[in-house]
Amino acid sequence: MNSPIATVLLTGASSGIGLALAKILAQHPDRYRLIVTARTTSFAKLQSQVCGPMVEHRILDLLEEEPCHVLMSELEQRFGGVDILINNAGISYRTVVEHLHRDEEHRQMQTNFFGPLLLTRLALPQMRKKHAGRIINVSSVGGMMAMPTMGIYSASKFALEGISESLWYEMRPWGIHVTLVQPGFVRSDSFRRVLLSDHAEKVVRDQGVYFNYYLHMGRFIESLMQRATTTPESIAKKILRLMEQSQPPLRAPVGIDAHFFGALRRMLPRGWYHRLLYKFLPGIHRWGTGIRDDSPNNC
Repeated sequence: MNSPIATVLLTGASSGIGLALAKILAQHPDRYRLIVTARTTSFAKLQSQVCGPMVEHRILDLLEEEPCHVLMSELEQRFGGVDILINNAGISYRTVVEHLHRDEEHRQMQTNFFGPLLLTRLALPQMRKKHAGRIINVSSVGGMMAMPTMGIYSASKFALEGISESLWYEMRPWGIHVTLVQPGFVRSDSFRRVLLSDHAEKVVRDQGVYFNYYLHMGRFIESLMQRATTTPESIAKKILRLMEQSQPPLRAPVGIDAHFFGALRRMLPRGWYHRLLYKFLPGIHRWGTGIRDDSPNNC
């Protein structure tokens, strides 16, 4: 007897991990009915790159709540709801805490936390009726540890990790699996899509206070991503295995660095852990000195 086709909703499917996963799932029309989403600006790209007999495309911006309600209501009426929800869409601001503005805080948290939370809440009633379903939230090594200039991004991922852990307990009696995917640094050009706050952009341009933070942390993260062995495709394959695993774990780190930082945080006393990481921050001897780095601006 053939297994029923699972309805999968995948957000943020126009690039990176989302695009890689969408391409893999589109190759299995006998197992997955795939609804992929992207914002208006990248929707045409998604349509051109992900195609198949069981693939549907939707415009969805997690900054807007009403379209989320409309989409989930449609999927409930047509397919009895979503069987697998993959909350992958996300953005990343790079800014020191002092340079944040309320609008930027809202955009970061709405996209990475409140949007996925809304889709999850809307998906759960139908999953409970079936006593089956999967919620897969794509977190990050930034959800394990915070780094300077990445505080609001980590705050959004810490929040996603916390709500997912709570949900894991709540959903076990209903046969619904909750998994956090925690990629480390990924070999891609996604660092070019990291956003600077308006204040941070001005500081970088004028080489003002905190300039060295942005310069050295930007180069540091770019270097780690270019040397990473983990790719969007390898993460997508990991997510597919988790989708098909009968008892997936709550947390699934992906990549050597994700496993390393997770182990480091668990094993070291907190005071040692923070002092060790601080010691190895790039260019730390210039932070707070007012001395500008003479290297070309590359933030």
